[in-house]
Amino acid sequence: MTTAPLLVLCALGPEVWALRGGDWRGSTGGPPVLVRTGVGRRRAGLTVRRLLGSAPGGYGAVVVAGFGAALGPGVQPGDVVAADGVRDAEGHLYPVDSGPELTRVLKDRGLTVHTGVHHTADHVVRGIERRALHLQGALAVDMEAAAVLAALREVRPALPAAVLRVVVDTPEHELLRPGTLPAGVRAWRTLRATVPALVDWYRQELAPRQELALRPADLNHPTSSTLPQEAS
Repeated sequence: MTTAPLLVLCALGPEVWALRGGDWRGSTGGPPVLVRTGVGRRRAGLTVRRLLGSAPGGYGAVVVAGFGAALGPGVQPGDVVAADGVRDAEGHLYPVDSGPELTRVLKDRGLTVHTGVHHTADHVVRGIERRALHLQGALAVDMEAAAVLAALREVRPALPAAVLRVVVDTPEHELLRPGTLPAGVRAWRTLRATVPALVDWYRQELAPRQELALRPADLNHPTSSTLPQEAS
């Protein structure tokens, strides 16, 4: 059986850079495809529709990964927040079934992980707005994930998806304060360290399908490279 690669979506170049340098050895389906969508819901949604609409069978799962902001207490810069749901600015909630399993494999790799709802905003969220979103049940905020999940629902509703954010700033230490640079470096290193867990998650996500389709000829199927690919 030939397995499609993992598609990893990031908004920013530094996020792609961090993930590209991670340890992708043993990645099911060969090297992942890393794509920078650009910032915001519109760009993220267009990217997903373009990639999956033109190659409907080209990817085995989608991961949205990058930096984000915490909305409540108890989450520190460098912590990972794995989504079990993503809510958009209009209040639509997209369940993310992968949240508990992704949390488990991240913790197995020694990372500090929280599981909860991500809120996708159209702007940088600060101050009292953060507190309001936290009171509504959200744990982290980003600007792309809901658009990715909405587009997946349209073009590939059965495709497995996962969402994670590494926290750069918190309500106590917001962006543009003096502590942002050290927190950013810590988050960048943590994002790179999530790669082996993403490999584990994708392997486990595909295991049931592989067991159904496996044939003797597939057992020694080679992969040509362990370096991530990039699409634009």
